[in-house]
Amino acid sequence: MELSQVEISTNRLLLLPISQKYKEDIFREFTEDITTYMHPRSPKHISETESFINDSIVEITNAKHLVVVIVNKSSLEFLGCAGIHEISSEQPELGIWLKKSAHGNGFGLETMNALKQWAEENLDYNYLVYPVDKANTPSRRIPEKLGGQIVREYDKTNLSGRVLHIVEYRIFRK
Repeated sequence: MELSQVEISTNRLLLLPISQKYKEDIFREFTEDITTYMHPRSPKHISETESFINDSIVEITNAKHLVVVIVNKSSLEFLGCAGIHEISSEQPELGIWLKKSAHGNGFGLETMNALKQWAEENLDYNYLVYPVDKANTPSRRIPEKLGGQIVREYDKTNLSGRVLHIVEYRIFRK
């Protein structure tokens, strides 16, 4: 499967393979506020963003992860990033972040719904994993609306040193 060619279209969004074209957007929008409930920390220098993108491209080429940028279909405005990680495993993991100004528009659910549908059509898996901080109510609505069930809870320290209280959802195939 050639993941570098995957483009997913929804009513309002395009999910495109990550590329250096979006480095300025990612660097500017992946802020400390956005990463509060995430494992990574916000980059201090654009070189960190460039490295993340280069690493993601290698992972895409090796068919390990599908990492996409989310853009508005009509304006092509950058909205965030998402991915399916460990795609050849029996339980790939979903992840997403949206820039602050894109919050509250249903883009997260629309993106995750599209990635779930893509996974169902293209991957052999038992269920999708969606870990999210217990306090991140808007992000928790996504797996819940996709039929996800909480299977475990654990604490994890993120790269900023903050302890996250993770609830892990399993989202089964239709």
